[in-house]
Amino acid sequence: QVQVAESGGGLVQPGGSLRLSCEASGDTSSIYNWGWYRQAPGKMHQVVAWISAAGAVTYADSVKGRFTMARDNARNAVYLQMNNLKAEDTGVYFCNVNFKTWGQGTQVTVSP
Repeated sequence: QVQVAESGGGLVQPGGSLRLSCEASGDTSSIYNWGWYRQAPGKMHQVVAWISAAGAVTYADSVKGRFTMARDNARNAVYLQMNNLKAEDTGVYFCNVNFKTWGQGTQVTVSP
């Protein structure tokens, strides 16, 4: 089994930046897909970005040009660089592997 843990959330002003990290442990050789999701208050999970085994990254339209997802195979980790943050980016950000394993989430709050 794989376990993942997110870190890097916090409070930031609009226009600011944050970098989220997600590290995996356990049977990391079984990982073929990583994803970042977020859940805003009162809303369902929304996919933010995901990266395939081949390294192709896909972004939600709402974050294109502002967020960058990267993978570090040596560290069994992925990162989400978030720039020009907006209030609507507020939520709990979750890391997911293989469409089934979730981390505990990290809170991102964008507020003046």
